[in-house]
Amino acid sequence: MSDPKTIQSALNTAFAAGDTAAVIGEVLAGEAAGSVLDIGCGRGALARSLVKRGFAVTGIDPSEAAIAAARDSVPEARFEVAAAEALPFDDADFDAAVILNALHHVPVAAMATALAEAARVTKPAGTVLIVEPLAEGPYFEAMRPVEDESEIREAAGVAVADAVRNGSFVLRGNVVYQRSEHFRDVAQFIERLEAVDPLRAAAVADNRSAVEARFEAEAESEDGMRVLAQPLRVYWLRTPD
Repeated sequence: MSDPKTIQSALNTAFAAGDTAAVIGEVLAGEAAGSVLDIGCGRGALARSLVKRGFAVTGIDPSEAAIAAARDSVPEARFEVAAAEALPFDDADFDAAVILNALHHVPVAAMATALAEAARVTKPAGTVLIVEPLAEGPYFEAMRPVEDESEIREAAGVAVADAVRNGSFVLRGNVVYQRSEHFRDVAQFIERLEAVDPLRAAAVADNRSAVEARFEAEAESEDGMRVLAQPLRVYWLRTPD
């Protein structure tokens, strides 16, 4: 394991920059993780960053289209179509697991199972990182006309707390930081929302003017771009020995 002061310095830099991939990479490097499972990997953005840092990455996502894109984007990683609540891996297969902005996309009734699965496939005393957006901030407010995730985001936090209470994990850290998302215009913002969940297209069509108005009210201008800040919470967890 790296020197704790070095780890903390690198983490502080990543948190200050709002660089989620760097935060995850620094924690995993400090924990000397080699193999990492990216649960809810989407199109492979985090996997690409972790592969560049030297990790052996496996990603899963229930979307066949997302997995196809991830395989094209990050050929060095392994990707499988699977749900978080039914991981197709053996016990203790990975040094670490990451759930980035994905737990609140799992059905509430399946969140506990998804967390138990993450613990199952991670080695004893291994690292599990869960990063979840809070139900606040400009980004959250701008997307509310399309989808108000207040209840589902709260449910994700409750599920993590319950998993710690029942002994599935030991809580090592709980940190809130701010990520800033940059967009050319509202059209690119809408593209992002629909890429996360294509079913949002209908809500966008029905509420386009409200989305545009909320975006204009919430987004700051910076170097010709529009910026929306989103507070995130990182749960740094350890599986039992």
